[in-house]
Amino acid sequence: MSNKVVFFVTNLDSGGLENYLLRFLRKYACAFEHIIVFCKGGRGGVLERYFEEFQNVDVVKKHIGNFHLHHYINLRFWLKQYKEYTVCDFTGNFSAPVLKVARDIGVKNRIAFYRSSSNRFRETFWRLQINNYYNKLVSKNATHILANSKFAFDFFFSKTILDSRFRVIYNGLDVCSFLGVKDDLREELKISQETFVIGHTGRFNPAKNHQLIIDVARVLIYKFPNVKFILCGKGVKDNLEHRVSELGLYDNILLFENREDISKFLNTCDAYCFPSVTEGQPNSLIEAWSKGIPFVASDIPPIREITPLDFKDYLISPTDVDGFVDRLTGIIHGGFNMERRNALSNWAGQAFDAEKRFEDFYLMLIS
Repeated sequence: MSNKVVFFVTNLDSGGLENYLLRFLRKYACAFEHIIVFCKGGRGGVLERYFEEFQNVDVVKKHIGNFHLHHYINLRFWLKQYKEYTVCDFTGNFSAPVLKVARDIGVKNRIAFYRSSSNRFRETFWRLQINNYYNKLVSKNATHILANSKFAFDFFFSKTILDSRFRVIYNGLDVCSFLGVKDDLREELKISQETFVIGHTGRFNPAKNHQLIIDVARVLIYKFPNVKFILCGKGVKDNLEHRVSELGLYDNILLFENREDISKFLNTCDAYCFPSVTEGQPNSLIEAWSKGIPFVASDIPPIREITPLDFKDYLISPTDVDGFVDRLTGIIHGGFNMERRNALSNWAGQAFDAEKRFEDFYLMLIS
């Protein structure tokens, strides 16, 4: 059993994985003698300072290219001094070279964690060949293979017989802490109490499908003059500001970069729009659920997998603008009452309870 661990991530920008790891450490950092967060992209990010606040956590930034042999030779020499540690790489198939190095030098506990349910690269013939090779290397070198959705295993290991190493560990959320924040941002953002606010949280990325949100907003703002949209996340303002201004919707669609007051941001929302084309397991949507916020989300397997049966009617194809408009119109007209809001909040609090979900992960790390 090891109470020391090296986590491999790409960087420490604000994203689902990075926030997941930060929340986990806030619960369990004290249970470890030493923790290293290794940034394979060679840089930290906006969350780096929070990781550095832990007394027993060190952040290491060394670039490791997927196809640079000398990087892994250097990694081998570096990792030898930590071969008694657990190694956990969050980069799915691309954890393969790290896990092979770890196995070669005698690391006993080697974990691959899949945080997405599809490939996040442009699929060309040669890239897919390398990806498939890495997938086989993961199967050969990992002692535990984790994912945050069943669909991830269906996608990445459809031709593999899953053994006891494979386990789904859903995301965890400290609901009590999250719900403890009662304030909203309406006064700060000069939004009246009569305005109906539809929100979205997530970095700008094609997978997040911001274009559909803008298309939906155009229709709803025309139909309901008292509707505003608020969107936040890395790259959101920079990438959408011109388009929103071009459409003449600058006063009705408010754009923000990363915010540290997400709980207040969500408290400002009367509804939540989440049309992702692909996801692993969306922390942002779970946060909105924990608040009991009426929602419309994309009908894709990783989201359908975790959505309670009574709320599956609020899942719409991520290409169906009219479907999103219709469901949100129903919510604006009061179709998501307080009883349903409370039921959603209570269910999310139990299903994604941090104590249970983070304990599952912790036990994998010390096994």
